[in-house]
Amino acid sequence: MNIKEAASRLGISARAIRFYEEKGLIQPAKQSGNGYRTYTENDIWRLQTIAALREIGMSLQDITHALAEIDQGNQQGLEEYLELQQAVIYAQWIELKRMMDTTQRMIDLNRQDGSLDVSHLHDLAGSARRLREARQNWHDRWNYDQQAAIHDQRVQTDRTKADKPFSLYHNYDEALEQSVQWISPVPGETGLDIGTGTGNLAGKMLDRGAIMTGIDQSREMLRTCRWKYPQMHVKLGNFLALPFADQSFDFVVSSFAFHHLGPDQQELALGEIQRVLKPTTTSRICLTDLMFTDSAHRNTYSKHAATSGDAEQQRALRERHFPLLGELCSRLTHLGYETKYMRHNELLHTVLAVPQP
Repeated sequence: MNIKEAASRLGISARAIRFYEEKGLIQPAKQSGNGYRTYTENDIWRLQTIAALREIGMSLQDITHALAEIDQGNQQGLEEYLELQQAVIYAQWIELKRMMDTTQRMIDLNRQDGSLDVSHLHDLAGSARRLREARQNWHDRWNYDQQAAIHDQRVQTDRTKADKPFSLYHNYDEALEQSVQWISPVPGETGLDIGTGTGNLAGKMLDRGAIMTGIDQSREMLRTCRWKYPQMHVKLGNFLALPFADQSFDFVVSSFAFHHLGPDQQELALGEIQRVLKPTTTSRICLTDLMFTDSAHRNTYSKHAATSGDAEQQRALRERHFPLLGELCSRLTHLGYETKYMRHNELLHTVLAVPQP
């Protein structure tokens, strides 16, 4: 068929078809005599795919990659691009919700008796802007895609060297087992593991009969996780815009991931965790991570690290944001949870949060 017939069949403009051709997304054959383009059923199918992906807001660059995955018959690769787009849409939706909440708070302030203090509106707007920037500014500075192939080996090596001055994964097994013990999943319960990596914590929950979903920002980590735990649901995503509907899970866990977020981002992450938890008395949160007990502990530890000469320890303090245990528990209390914690070594803690009675 010619371009007008193709446009009519698809319900799009001929101009759009020409645009997709200019971008190299389709390559229709040309008649030898007059050079007119001829569109086959395969071209129509490809245009339908492009139109569908554009409808969900996917960029032309990502559409190009997605079509390449389709051409290679790589269903998993296509799914990853769709999940990435879904994560983008969720992030936009969450930001819109926050804007609506801020607007409603401004309306409520305006309705109060007496003259409106404009500074309150300014403070609200500033807070909203700060949190928006915190969500937008997160990025993976550690390139976990490249680390995925050796991650489990690194954990195994690191956790067995208790004599090292600094080890991210010292007492790793003990901490994960504590998470499982405190969550105590009931068979059939739904759980979310944020920053699941290769699925080590989620796998322990699966063994207890939980229906586990893991998210991570690293495609390669998730590919390893799928290989290790094919029964597990995995999706691309991160703490700041969880790609799930409200009230989706019975419990949420995370291990060795929360400290990748800055302080404002940690606040956003706790709000997102609460959003996807079911509002029941049995919902629970369990975070296992390296933390300072308080600011005094952080200062003492930082001073010691500065004189120790341990380059890995010093780099970790520069690049990561180990939360303050007391501050984390206070934030969870403010959200309506009771907390308890267990200390595994100088930095590593497991924190459990359950709804207040």
